[in-house]
Amino acid sequence: MYLSDIYTIAVNLAGLPGMSIPAGFGGNGLPVGLQIIGNYFDEARMLNVAHQYQQVTDWHTRTPQHIEV
Repeated sequence: MYLSDIYTIAVNLAGLPGMSIPAGFGGNGLPVGLQIIGNYFDEARMLNVAHQYQQVTDWHTRTPQHIEV
């Protein structure tokens, strides 16, 4: 679990607003997320960027294909 948190914990420690949104699928069919990090007290801009990205893509409506492991 530590390795999955290593890319997000720095944002929390710095006190910056951050969010992850769907951004497609990798070569293995697993979902890929786009992490958006805002400046201090600039949550509105970060949310606007995420909203604009959602308006021009359809990643938020897609589901990954079933993968046999």
